[in-house]
Amino acid sequence: MNYSDILYEERDQIATIAINRPAVMNAFRGQTIEEMLHAMMKAGWDKKIAAIVITGTGDRAFCTGGDQSAHSGQYDGRGTAGLPIEELHSAIRDVPKPVIARVQGFAIGGGNVIATLCDMTIASDKAVFGQVGPKVGSVDPGWGTAYLAAVVGEKKAREIWYMCRRYSAQEALAMGLCNVVVPHELLDAEVAKWGRELVEKSPTAIAIAKRSFNASTEHIRGIGSLGMQALSLYYDTDESKEGVRAFLEKRKPDFRKFAGG
Repeated sequence: MNYSDILYEERDQIATIAINRPAVMNAFRGQTIEEMLHAMMKAGWDKKIAAIVITGTGDRAFCTGGDQSAHSGQYDGRGTAGLPIEELHSAIRDVPKPVIARVQGFAIGGGNVIATLCDMTIASDKAVFGQVGPKVGSVDPGWGTAYLAAVVGEKKAREIWYMCRRYSAQEALAMGLCNVVVPHELLDAEVAKWGRELVEKSPTAIAIAKRSFNASTEHIRGIGSLGMQALSLYYDTDESKEGVRAFLEKRKPDFRKFAGG
């Protein structure tokens, strides 16, 4: 596959997948997810690769979720809701090696979900985390909600989704949403350091450990599959479409006139 939306690099047995759409804060469209999937499977099953890093280009954003300009009821690709996002989420969990989120800026919406799903998250002190679904007529009804609760606890996960606030890197560290926070200028050095340490570890032992960790939350895959079907129906409603229109028109949405109270 020729990549247009991502950059892919292999160096020192570490594969890096970078969303390369800085003009839209590294928001993803259907093509972006297809390319990330291809790169994930390429690196994930290559025995020479010890770990995979997911990041975004530029300093502003890791990823800010779905590109609203590619969202008109459904997104512009394949899949239950116009994005094969379920397949990407599964790939992050299923490849038998660690996946590290390198978060240098905003990890918002679907970007926050990706960072949460990665095995480990290394954040710059300029990183910002949060969800926006209920502000734009969307939600992640699986990994982004149920698994987030497993990571940060029920009360905090509900706050993150219901309130749609933004959290600093240090706040994310305190709630367990990332593993370490370093000065922005030291981020790449820290990611490289973790990569070097992983190269020295037994790949089979890590693969077994990863599958063992996954086992306790594997039921969320089924919840997400069912939830995505509901989300697809929601995207076709006037209530959801109001969120997209308001975002593109840079105004506050008025959901309740469509929801009936």
